[in-house]
Amino acid sequence: MTFAATILTLYPEMFPGPLGISLAGRALSEGKWSLDAVQIRDFATDKHRSVDDTPAGGGAGMVMRADILARAVDSVADDRPLLAMTPRGAPLTQARVRTLVAGPGVAILCGRFEGIDERLFEGRVIEQVSIGDYVLSGGEMAAMVLLDACIRLLPGVMGAASSGDDESFETGLLEYPQYTRPAIWEGRTIPEVLRSGDHAAVDAWRKSRSEADTRLRRPDLWERHEGARILPPSGARREKKDR
Repeated sequence: MTFAATILTLYPEMFPGPLGISLAGRALSEGKWSLDAVQIRDFATDKHRSVDDTPAGGGAGMVMRADILARAVDSVADDRPLLAMTPRGAPLTQARVRTLVAGPGVAILCGRFEGIDERLFEGRVIEQVSIGDYVLSGGEMAAMVLLDACIRLLPGVMGAASSGDDESFETGLLEYPQYTRPAIWEGRTIPEVLRSGDHAAVDAWRKSRSEADTRLRRPDLWERHEGARILPPSGARREKKDR
């Protein structure tokens, strides 16, 4: 089954962009995923093909109109999840990426200007997604990030099926440091344990470094990881409460 991606955007010429090269580009040419970029302005009704208007209540900038976006969204509605890239959305996670990859694909709405009329989200089932706590000029670059995260996990794209198993966030932790030849570079050596041939010792070192680096660099991830480890199963919590 081909992973089908549809992008609703004011700038369809931005696609495939970086997704047309390297692993994603090869997978696209091989038919492992498909891409369709839809021009939102095609659903406008005035001669200027306007898609925005001034904010209700006043303020700077313009807001994308719900009526026009709804027509665009309805034109691509199927069994795929519909996402909107916005800094007001829930943070994208590796777990969510894996869920998306297991499905038939995604349709992604790319916002522009000051944002999207909130009534669109009230009237349509749209998952709002953010790729980080910062603001971009539009949702197109964020959509590319999301698609790249998905495409690399499609069967056959990365080669070995286990290629992504030990990466950052797969276990709720950051990945351990990586090394390769030369063994000595500018006086710095590869850790001896990684050259020992002792696979158990290597695994223990990697686990230790993964935990240490997560504690240091991403205390938020470490806190969630530790919380998940100490909490009893949900069924056990309910059972105790019932007694």
